[in-house]
Amino acid sequence: MLTTPDFTEITPTADIRKDRHGNRAKCLQRLVRLDMPVPPTVALSFDTVRAIAEGRMPDLESLVGLFGSGALLSVRSSSETPDWGGPGTILNVGMCDATHDALAQTHGPDVAGAVYTNFIRSYAVHVHRLDADDFENPITPRIAKAAYEAEMEEPFPQDPTVQLAEVLRSMARAWEGTTARLLRQARGAPADAGLGLVVQKMALGPAQGISGAGVIQFVSSDTGEPQVTGRYLPRGQGRQALTEGAAQFIESDPRGAALEDVAPEQLQALRNAHGVMRHRLREEMQIEFTLMDGELSILDAIRTPRSARGEVEIAVALSETGVISREEALMRIPPYTLNGLLHRQVKPGGDRDLLTTGIPAAPGAATGKIVFSSAGATAAAAQGEPCILVRRETSPEDIRGMHAAQAILTERGGVTSHAAVIARGLGLPCVAGATSLQLDARKKTITVPGRRVFHEGDIITIDGSAGEVLVGAAEMIEPALGGAFAKLMDWADEARDIGIRANADTPEDAAMAQSFGVDGIGLCRTEHMFFDATRMTVMREMIFAENAQDRAASLDRLLPMQREDFTKLFELMKGQPVTIRLFDPPLHEFLPRDRDGIRALAEALDIPVSRVAQRIEALQEFNPMLGMRGVRLGITVPEIYDMQARAIFEATVASSKKGAPIVPEIMIPLVTARREVEIVKAAIDGIAAEVRNKTGVNFTYRLGVMVETPRAALRAGEIAEHAAFLSFGTNDLTQMTYGLSRDDAGRFMSAYVQQGVFPEDPFRELDMDGVGELVLLGAERGRSVRPELTLALCGEHGGHPESVEFSRKAGFDYVSCSPYRVPVAKLAAAQFSIQDKGLLGDVKV
Repeated sequence: MLTTPDFTEITPTADIRKDRHGNRAKCLQRLVRLDMPVPPTVALSFDTVRAIAEGRMPDLESLVGLFGSGALLSVRSSSETPDWGGPGTILNVGMCDATHDALAQTHGPDVAGAVYTNFIRSYAVHVHRLDADDFENPITPRIAKAAYEAEMEEPFPQDPTVQLAEVLRSMARAWEGTTARLLRQARGAPADAGLGLVVQKMALGPAQGISGAGVIQFVSSDTGEPQVTGRYLPRGQGRQALTEGAAQFIESDPRGAALEDVAPEQLQALRNAHGVMRHRLREEMQIEFTLMDGELSILDAIRTPRSARGEVEIAVALSETGVISREEALMRIPPYTLNGLLHRQVKPGGDRDLLTTGIPAAPGAATGKIVFSSAGATAAAAQGEPCILVRRETSPEDIRGMHAAQAILTERGGVTSHAAVIARGLGLPCVAGATSLQLDARKKTITVPGRRVFHEGDIITIDGSAGEVLVGAAEMIEPALGGAFAKLMDWADEARDIGIRANADTPEDAAMAQSFGVDGIGLCRTEHMFFDATRMTVMREMIFAENAQDRAASLDRLLPMQREDFTKLFELMKGQPVTIRLFDPPLHEFLPRDRDGIRALAEALDIPVSRVAQRIEALQEFNPMLGMRGVRLGITVPEIYDMQARAIFEATVASSKKGAPIVPEIMIPLVTARREVEIVKAAIDGIAAEVRNKTGVNFTYRLGVMVETPRAALRAGEIAEHAAFLSFGTNDLTQMTYGLSRDDAGRFMSAYVQQGVFPEDPFRELDMDGVGELVLLGAERGRSVRPELTLALCGEHGGHPESVEFSRKAGFDYVSCSPYRVPVAKLAAAQFSIQDKGLLGDVKV
């Protein structure tokens, strides 16, 4: 073994480290330790490669001498993490006139000429960055050399050390380039990430007898299930088999020739190698191999590429066969990977005719015809036609249409806009803030500058995971929620140490949440129950009522509807806690905005259009998000909260008779002062007493506060005197702390993030420093007064791994998020718990 300050021969005992030589170098050493037929290989450290980029070359005479006279070499990149990428592989370094002549004697002139020509082309284009078109058609080494010499004005180098020096210098400098640095930093690499290089003696694929190169794996990249896939190219080199049309199958196949037909023993050797790697490396590996006159060489092995479904399937299978523990299986899967299982996705690698981009507001993908209104969406659904609801921005009036649509596209808004929040709750793909989209609601068209006009009925695809709008119907991959995914969720439940609840507004939402195994409902937004057409009419009658008595009469009609809603929720959740937020939005959201809607409302209520218009104008506010909504509406129009409390308690009585006693949790929104809680609590206590007396059934309930204003967080100590729980609504709390409209911030947020004003969109990831400090202050002050106070985080941030960890460390009892974010939150919670308990140990090969 030769070790110098600049490079190290890879042997079983060499000091090869992932953080010094990179992932590929370490993996090759592991293969050597497993007695795999790996050709001689040398590793160059990160420091050596940096020195090369600065012009200091290692002792290449010694390096080349390790491989013997006339050896051909390959150079591969070896970054610390494969995802960080690196320059492409260069093959056949050392090929020159003398090597060509010797190879022609042993393997024939055709093989020698092809190898030499391919090296000259690769050296010219990838090392010296010459125009690829100049080397597109040369058919002989002489012509290729002439093209090189014409461009470089010097002979093609014949000294292997000169060739190797130029290859190493090119790859080192490519890694330090601006584009490469930005790309790897986007994948999570630190700014000073290093690159290692490995130099390996080539096993010549274009040899005599059974010779060639191939790539093989033993699980499907799509499903993760056992399946031998790959390609083999006779007389090929490197990974050519994956791109050449003449490549053969691996196993015998009626569709064509296969490696197994001519080399069954070598294929069995690859199977044996896979078994050893799977057990000892504890991973499914994709193997790059070469056959030289029947002799097998394993050149490289990388982690098998895989989809989200494959990721889960492989981790669970490795655990169930005893290769890794359940804890390690959980740790191997990035939580956001699960989004690819829960929703349909556009098939990777398929054709994508990109129309425009926006903010990826809700994951998944869907195809359908364009519709521009809620009525259009419901009409399309009634005819069984999938549709995409396209709006400038959505409002509560669009709820029915959103239920009917397959996906949502908005010109305005961000990740916490109305469209985004509702879409995530419904499990619908959503692209918001597509600002290059020009929508004409009157003509019913959308246009992107430079593209054709799209009309209602045209087909588009929404990719909410990527934030892309595609023309036409894209090929899809269906979700997979059983099997390995279900087992993984069971394991996550056993490991996590914080509650995970779901935000669910309807029985359908609750049923979906239950399918993911939640600990209850952490946020039921009751206003979403009113947007059914029948209920909307009654709500509008209440809004137009002249006095409290008339308002109460209208609300009496809504009471049985609300009671039925709550009864279904309680029965679906089977005794689990259900946190019901009282009515929150301003009343104007229930009123029409356009002329046709105003006229229809006037007809429904049998009152003049002018009076409807006057009432709508009277309810308008300069800033309705900071106006008469939430507890302010509950105090000034108490009949609404009275009706809701009565419906909750009557549903509690009805449901408790059918099973375990129900203890509803009632949450007051937008609180800023203790007195607000006192007023609402007194009214609700009075309603509870009335229902107990009327039914003869005793029951209890818990009253809490949604902390979504900075003042509520600061005054949490006195507010907690009258609250059993505090649930931090971080959507509004972020909006009010920053003074940012969550619906409008998307217009400039990307510029802010790119210029470093904010490290990330605070509506996407919880701002730990500002908003987080308010949350911690509120939690500390609340529990200082009431130690048994239940604490929760129920904004959309609740589904983010970072927020889950923040909540765990803050001593919160649970987080609550949209149903489709529950698996992500559960997996993240399990991973943080495993880390804290130190349940993973290092395994070395």
